[in-house]
Amino acid sequence: MRSTEEVVESLRQALVGAGVVLPSLCVDPVTGASDEPFALVDLGRCNVRVAERLASVVRGESPPVGTHAVDARDGRVGEVMGHVGGSVQLRPVGGGREWDCPHGSVAAAATDEVMRARLRRTNHESARG
Repeated sequence: MRSTEEVVESLRQALVGAGVVLPSLCVDPVTGASDEPFALVDLGRCNVRVAERLASVVRGESPPVGTHAVDARDGRVGEVMGHVGGSVQLRPVGGGREWDCPHGSVAAAATDEVMRARLRRTNHESARG
């Protein structure tokens, strides 16, 4: 059996791979130092956005809440806000009115696509004054 520290590191890597970072993830110091055969893992505290993303990943939603996706119908990039029925709810990068996109028309957004959407939003706002 792997050590508790190895299990915690494995969990940390799996969460990071799913886009979830729990900064307080560690071996519980009390049980880790006791004679108990299995120490407890302290998942720590996280903000509500991280908790929402974690729940989305655990539910197997794709793309997970909090990530960015592209609506293949028109190329718009948005942040995934939720999954309802057969639709993914997206919000424009930088905020704005959400829209529903059929699950089959959604693809994960590449980093460069998200950056271009942010730049377009910034340019649009600066042009408006």
